Amino acid sequence: MAFREYGNYDAVGLADLVRKKHVSASELLDEAIARTAKVDPQINAVVVKHYDYAKRQIARELPGGPFTGVPFLLKDLELLEGTRTTSGASLYKDNVADHTGTLAQRFLDAGVTIFGKSSSPEFGLMPTTEPRLFGPTRNPWNLAHSSGGSSGGAAAAVAARILPVAHASDGGGSIRIPASASGVFGLKPTRARNPVGPDRGEGWGGFSCGHVVSISVRDSAAMLDAIHGPESSSLYYAPSPERPFAEEVGRDPGRLRIAFTDKSPYGDAIDPEIAAATRDVASMLAGLGHEVEERAPALAADPAAVMSTIVGANTALNVRLAEQRLGRAMTDQDFEVLTLATAHNGQKATAADYVAAQLGAFQISRGLAAFFETCDVFLCPTLCLPPLRIGELNPMSRDLSHIAPILRRYIPATSMFNMSGQPSMSVPLAWNSAGLPLGMMFAGRFGDEAGLFRLAAQLEQARPWKHKLPPVCS
Repeated sequence: MAFREYGNYDAVGLADLVRKKHVSASELLDEAIARTAKVDPQINAVVVKHYDYAKRQIARELPGGPFTGVPFLLKDLELLEGTRTTSGASLYKDNVADHTGTLAQRFLDAGVTIFGKSSSPEFGLMPTTEPRLFGPTRNPWNLAHSSGGSSGGAAAAVAARILPVAHASDGGGSIRIPASASGVFGLKPTRARNPVGPDRGEGWGGFSCGHVVSISVRDSAAMLDAIHGPESSSLYYAPSPERPFAEEVGRDPGRLRIAFTDKSPYGDAIDPEIAAATRDVASMLAGLGHEVEERAPALAADPAAVMSTIVGANTALNVRLAEQRLGRAMTDQDFEVLTLATAHNGQKATAADYVAAQLGAFQISRGLAAFFETCDVFLCPTLCLPPLRIGELNPMSRDLSHIAPILRRYIPATSMFNMSGQPSMSVPLAWNSAGLPLGMMFAGRFGDEAGLFRLAAQLEQARPWKHKLPPVCS
């Protein structure tokens, strides 16, 4: 195999080459490592490199899974026994995991070689990836801009073609935000589709889930086939799919009822190029035979207020556990100012405040369920501003008042689908005049990843993105 062709293959394609013995897992790993060496000094996406771990995997013989031999990165929030896992926090810069998370084990069982960890903001709290511990992850399309967050390292690495697919997770948009900012495909699955154990039954009150970002739609579908399903300790289950998700890719989606909006749910003005791109995609959908109507769900509660309380409580627990372990109060030498402030807000909230936030999430979810009785898919911009510039959000600022207004304008629509648990995807269908990607977000009914994969594959054919490469590309 001519390795210059590596970047032309998605993960399914690379696994097929290994299966047919056209290339070995070791050769693919060497290529991924070489590509990391070439572009990572510019984008800073692969912040923990454990190449020996991947080489030991190959030496022990990889399991015969659907992705055997494909190089892979875990997000630096997921535990992998014997490897450094920092959660982007200075306090944990030398932390080595003493066990493997359920999702990481399923990736291993699928046959991937895990050669490192991709960067995340501290505890995954920000929609940009600029942890103090490792410094900013830069967007391969323009190094002055963020690759998004919290799975910003994963999206940047995939966009720069270090590898075709990488682990990502999403508690308020953290798969879709970086997929949009970096010009790759990212689907957030239905709540409880993928496991989050063994140490917890749910993340961020059921908002958080893990999956991947990828070059192709079929990689996302095939990986979901490989990793989905409950574990013995799961609190609840997602509806079973009718057939393998990979079989949905290429199936006729039928004539879908698609509602769309080019406006923020808060009524704030959005970037005019993003609004125009949304309307253009809506027009394309109509041209593909879908029934397209301009309307949007009304929200019964403020998603930002719900997120603030739920995330604050979870962050407060993270800080408390660190204090109990070390026997002292945490300072900004241990955690970023934003983390400590978020934890402080969580500590101030009462148990009744937390239940009220849960009720707000339910009210949003109930309203979305009613909305989706009259449509099959909802389209809106993933981001309402272009990818942020590096430094625009500063988690070490003594004055954090700049953050909430930016988040309200930047990511007003992603978190509602974490609250409802519905599947939602960002599809790279547009670029602005400055050459930055503008992802389009599609949400489906609870449990209907199949419908989204069918639509995504149709869009991938109608407006291919795989050939679009950023200026910083391996």
